[in-house]
Amino acid sequence: MALINPHINFNGNAEEAFRFYQSVFGGEFAQIMRFKDLASEEFPVPENEANKIMHIALPIGNNILMGNDVPKIMGRVNENENRSKISVSAASKEEADHLFNGLSAGGTVEYPMSDSSWGSYFGMFRDKYGIEWMINFAAK
Repeated sequence: MALINPHINFNGNAEEAFRFYQSVFGGEFAQIMRFKDLASEEFPVPENEANKIMHIALPIGNNILMGNDVPKIMGRVNENENRSKISVSAASKEEADHLFNGLSAGGTVEYPMSDSSWGSYFGMFRDKYGIEWMINFAAK
């Protein structure tokens, strides 16, 4: 079965955001690459972009949450867009509450964790980095 691994773009605070995500989900980073790691004559990296994240990966269960900083020459990421959300399926109500409370800290709750009309325990929010999340627990 295929896995879906979300990839998030940031405006220079990818490492801060991923350390926050790591504090909630736990685990160790599978990879951290900075733009300076790829610098060469063919790919010069300005000094002010050198330590920004080119790629970061945090394994979560069988999936990997990935991200990067977008270099200024490529423009800014619209942190207020709402075209997509990261959906997390929790293994229990307790895990759902833990993830919701941890990830939504400092963010904006759109729909608090509660029993939904479609039969699952569900909540939705935008975290303090502008990323939108849905947390769901469906008892079987």
